[in-house]
Amino acid sequence: MAELSTPMRVYVEAGRFTEPEPDLPELAARIRGLLAAVAADEPWRRFLPGYTPPSVPEICAALEPVETHGAASFLARVAAVDLVWPSHRHLPAEAAERAAGRVVSLLGPEASWWTNHDIGCGAVNGLTPLFDSLIAGTNGEHFALALQIADD
Repeated sequence: MAELSTPMRVYVEAGRFTEPEPDLPELAARIRGLLAAVAADEPWRRFLPGYTPPSVPEICAALEPVETHGAASFLARVAAVDLVWPSHRHLPAEAAERAAGRVVSLLGPEASWWTNHDIGCGAVNGLTPLFDSLIAGTNGEHFALALQIADD
């Protein structure tokens, strides 16, 4: 996941759950932790004064499923393509695709993937008051999160 990270733009986290039988609420709690870390990061603090990440139930409600076969390309886009200026790349496409493919492969074909995008209509359920794009995956033992944040 570290290969998909870009300073001040794409934040990532991966790890192993400590809770027994983790499910979507435990994944949402990890997402909430990542949102809190972004809000505390010096470059974003001034854009997010007084921001508190949504509650775990609010995060769960904002998430839409991503089919496993589309997870790698979505993860690569979150890592590589700027939200505000799509012609700008944070990472070379090939590097992002290769790293995203490894992450999806390691979580396995039975992993569940989630995003704050409504894939059908293109709407985004924002998790911050800024532009943000999230993809999160779990195989019930491990999790992987990638969040791109931007301000126009």
